[in-house]
Amino acid sequence: MRFNRTCLALFVALMALVLTNAAFAKSVTMTYEGQYQIYYVSINGSSTFTPVMCDSFDNNIYKGETWTATATPFLQGIASSMFGPSMTLDYKAAGLIYKSMLAGTLTTLQAQWAVWGLFSTNAQGSSGFTTYGGAVTDATYLALAGTASNSSYSGLILYTPVGGKPGFGPQEFIGYSAVPEPGSLTLLGTGLIGLAGAIRRKLAKA
Repeated sequence: MRFNRTCLALFVALMALVLTNAAFAKSVTMTYEGQYQIYYVSINGSSTFTPVMCDSFDNNIYKGETWTATATPFLQGIASSMFGPSMTLDYKAAGLIYKSMLAGTLTTLQAQWAVWGLFSTNAQGSSGFTTYGGAVTDATYLALAGTASNSSYSGLILYTPVGGKPGFGPQEFIGYSAVPEPGSLTLLGTGLIGLAGAIRRKLAKA
């Protein structure tokens, strides 16, 4: 009887994780606080500013501007992103570029211009794109994105402005959070259920 209750508790926990995963896209208020190579924003009025990378070269924001955005786990967010799912490979390359910047493989300016170049021909025509090797970086990471596993994007968050479009409205940003995403938590829950099943089978044989 006690074992059945344990299974029930684990099942309820897994269902909660699944529901959390489905509802993880959330509305946030973003305020632009300034830029020193990378952008800094305040999320929901926090006094701790969050570093983010812009992917929408043709959109503009001003210091102190506040807007509403949808914060979504990166791969999930592409479906409702500013440039749409037809640009999935470019988004994946942008995510890998951002992570390479965080790891120190690319400088901030190399990464920023490469990401802008993925989504804007105007960015590709700018001197910064040439100066920081945007074309080479983009080609390298587009190739990597073609075979990268979903786990390569863990921790990344896509901040898409509500009502924003290319060239209209606030910018779209890529951010990072070290907190495990609901997808990872769901895998943990699935593992716990599998462990419970293995224990049950072992007890049944005893």
